[in-house]
Order: sequence, then C-alpha cells, then structure tokens
Amino acid sequence: MTAALGIHELWLFILSGLLLNVTPGPDTAYIVGRSIQFGWRGGVAATIGICCGCLVHVFGAAIGLSALLMASSTAFAVLKLAGAAYLLLTGVQMLLSRPQPIAEAAAVLETVLPGLPAAIRGRGLQP
Repeated sequence: MTAALGIHELWLFILSGLLLNVTPGPDTAYIVGRSIQFGWRGGVAATIGICCGCLVHVFGAAIGLSALLMASSTAFAVLKLAGAAYLLLTGVQMLLSRPQPIAEAAAVLETVLPGLPAAIRGRGLQP
C-alpha cells in the first residue's frame, strides 16, 4: 500500500490555518474604522458590504473566472492594475475630503449608507 499524498504535519497546517483566520486584515481594519467613525451602524454597514463583496468572488469562481485568470497572465495583470487604480483613487479621495460634523441621526444614515457600496467594491476588488 502506498503512502497517502498530502500534509505530513497536519497539526502545523491546522495551527497555521487558525492563525491566518484570526489575523486582522484589510476587511477588519475597514470595519473598525467605519465603526469608530460612525458607530455601530457604520460597522454593520461595512460588514454587510464586505459580505456582499465576497459574493463577487463566489460568482467569479462559479462562472470560471479563476480558471481564466490562471490561464491568462494578461487578464490577471489587468485585474491587478484595476485593483491598484481603485486603491489609489480611494486614497486620493480620502486625502482630499474634509470631515464634516454630523448634526442629526438622519445625517448619520446618509453618511453610513454610502459606505456600503464602498465596502462591496473594496472587497470585490481584493484578490
């Protein structure tokens, strides 16, 4: 009988997987930032946006986009450049914007809800 191919040190693989899952990343930073800026409503809107952005990856995998990106280095380079351009544009917009005081609860909703599409775009464009 031949030895099974796979992971020789399963415990090390499990430990690494757990550590990678609990390590905060850009999504966590975005949620924390929106929560600090707009309270729990901003955090919830960011979380929902990130979850919806993950659906972009699920849909892409379902239609075979992953296979296309593996086969075409040009398509992968274009996707990477689009993501970099989005991050650059977002950074410039943040640097040029001025914070405005929020007066009422209605104003909070008006500022929280635009964060939802931003979270969807941000998560959807991450590789």
